Amino acid sequence: MALKITLKPGEKFVINGAVIVNGDRRTNLVIQNKVSILRERDIMQFEEADTPVKRIYFPVMMLYLDGGADKALHAEFVRRISEFINAVSNAEALQHCINIIQAVNAGEFYRALLACKKLLPFEEERLSYEPSKV
Repeated sequence: MALKITLKPGEKFVINGAVIVNGDRRTNLVIQNKVSILRERDIMQFEEADTPVKRIYFPVMMLYLDGGADKALHAEFVRRISEFINAVSNAEALQHCINIIQAVNAGEFYRALLACKKLLPFEEERLSYEPSKV
């Protein structure tokens, strides 16, 4: 089954590790075979991995782009997801963690990235919490 994506002018995306920039017009691409593809909005730079969930997302993203071959990335993922699981008690967040782990273990890294994104609102809510001033 082919994947059709529509790109905005100047939009960046990655296909199997190659960074590609769309030209000055809206473009439709049809991908005929299985590839690792991420749009610019889903790509995270190392420096941007500055929260616990982003530190989980980053190695999963790299595993997705790498095809899962890098054992150091997998070890980093295990370390980060373990830290997160040990720090939270929210049942919904823990279920997302289980979904991420299952997807990574099955080699379904894109599905794991989607599950990571579901944790971002949970984290944002907690990190932006400011105690009321009395």
